[in-house]
Amino acid sequence: MRIFDPHIHMTSRTTDDYRAMYDAGVRALVEPSFWLGQPRTSPASFFDYFDALLGWEPFRASQYGIAHHCTLALNPKEANDPRCTPVLDALPRYLVKDSVVAVGEIGYDSMTPAEDHALAAQLQLAADHALPALVHTPHRDKLAGLQRTIDVIRESHLPPEFVLLDHLNETTVKAATDSGCWAGFSIYPDTKMDEDRMVTILQYHGTEKILVNSAADWGKSDPLKTRKVADAMLKAGFTEDDVDQVLWRNPVAFYGQSGRLQLDVLTPDPLHEGNSILRGGE
Repeated sequence: MRIFDPHIHMTSRTTDDYRAMYDAGVRALVEPSFWLGQPRTSPASFFDYFDALLGWEPFRASQYGIAHHCTLALNPKEANDPRCTPVLDALPRYLVKDSVVAVGEIGYDSMTPAEDHALAAQLQLAADHALPALVHTPHRDKLAGLQRTIDVIRESHLPPEFVLLDHLNETTVKAATDSGCWAGFSIYPDTKMDEDRMVTILQYHGTEKILVNSAADWGKSDPLKTRKVADAMLKAGFTEDDVDQVLWRNPVAFYGQSGRLQLDVLTPDPLHEGNSILRGGE
């Protein structure tokens, strides 16, 4: 079984997680830039973070046989902080990097005017760079937030097939799929979605243009949730080809629109900028 996790925050995970993911079948992932749990105080902290997603994390992943890609953006929560908004002006120099396969996470947190501006501006950046967009739908008032998101996408120059609407659930899946965008589901302990609910959605809506991710981060999360969905699909009567479509071919098709996916893991260098994680590693 081959698995592509299209949304996971490995900067907050350990090398043991990389090993366990590989053993579970994960061979590729996309790491979106996101809020780190406390406010950043300047654009410079974003730039250090972006550099880590472009360099250090791909190096870590390669030690465990996993192809690492990223998406970069000013996230919705910090779009409200004027100390952070200059990141929008600097993004173009990062969006040309080879391993950047989308603009993201963008979207809404509290649905403020500042978030309206950041979302529209970054959808335009995605269109300008011929990149897909990974869109975070809000955790509160989800359906209203999704409708507002879709309205902004329709006003943009980015085609809906270049947009992945993420963090969906039963209340938002129909509106998302009707929009022509791709539909993403985060499988999370206790919150968001679980494996069984995801299987029910797949039984009802089919497997086309649907992506499943773990969204694992520094919170209570599980980087093996993609494999658990695959196992639940098989138990429910889905075929191995169905599983391969949802857990591999769909994310490859969506992010492949960037023209930048590199799914072959090259033999890693022994050092990254003079540093190594091989002490006790693979």
